[in-house]
Amino acid sequence: MRKLFIAMVLALASAAGMAAETWPAKAVHVIVPYPPGSSPDLVARMLTDKLAQALGQPVVVENKPGAGGNIGTGMVAKAEPDGYTIGLSIPGPLAVNTVLFKKMEYDPFTELTPITLVALSPNVLIVNPSLGVNTVKEFIEYAKARPGKFNYGSVGNGSASHLTMELLKMQTGIDVLHVPYPGSPQVNTAILANQIQAGFVVPGTAMPLVQSGRVKALAVTSLTKSPVLPDLPTIAEAIPGFESSAWIGMVAPAKTPKAIIDRLNHELVAIIQSADVREKMLRIYFQAIGTPPDALAGLMRSERDRWAKVIKQSGASAD
Repeated sequence: MRKLFIAMVLALASAAGMAAETWPAKAVHVIVPYPPGSSPDLVARMLTDKLAQALGQPVVVENKPGAGGNIGTGMVAKAEPDGYTIGLSIPGPLAVNTVLFKKMEYDPFTELTPITLVALSPNVLIVNPSLGVNTVKEFIEYAKARPGKFNYGSVGNGSASHLTMELLKMQTGIDVLHVPYPGSPQVNTAILANQIQAGFVVPGTAMPLVQSGRVKALAVTSLTKSPVLPDLPTIAEAIPGFESSAWIGMVAPAKTPKAIIDRLNHELVAIIQSADVREKMLRIYFQAIGTPPDALAGLMRSERDRWAKVIKQSGASAD
């Protein structure tokens, strides 16, 4: 019986090895858990044409939005680990949602295999010009002088824009009231109308308003100066150690053969670091990265642990 079991295991391992050697023999599907036109979708489409050329097979983007990114990312986790379904996702469904949601249908740490960290982008702290503040220090002083007297907007409970301001509140002691909105455009509109006075928003929607002078950008949330917005200071210059970055990672189902993961990593890193892709990403305020799989795995764990503290103290919940 033992010999039969060993033989079966060896046969399965051999079959997996042969499959990896002949991969890909058909189209590869990239699931994006956000709608067409979103930042993850735009980044995915920057990569797929070149990835198709490198692999010699079509690479098809499928948008599967819903549940804060959990639906699409969960589909990747539950897919066959054969290299024909991979995913592109962001911090929420890859890490933070595990402490934000009471129940998830998948575990990103056991049911997904990291491929590479694709890109990074800071959030931008913007304010209504009527506040009369020009720096992070002035913003904090303004808020401390008016506890509970003005509002900030986010793109929803537990979103990066929400948790980043909660982190700022924890580290500075300011008291500002949270108003959730469906998305960044609505946050921007509310700031323009002075219905709320501040918010952390993505550069793609904020910078046109900043450049026209209709809102004021105070700083970016990256730990060091961002190549995406090199002229803006960082919040960390006023509050040492402050950091909150949006990032995009590529993952596959757990148990995808290592040979396939290695091939995907090799091809994707070369594509991500190519001059034209770097330039395209900068246009939508993302810094192209490209890392080994273990770098993304480490980032997922550290993001979960760091934001768990903020979620616990703020009482944030997606349920």
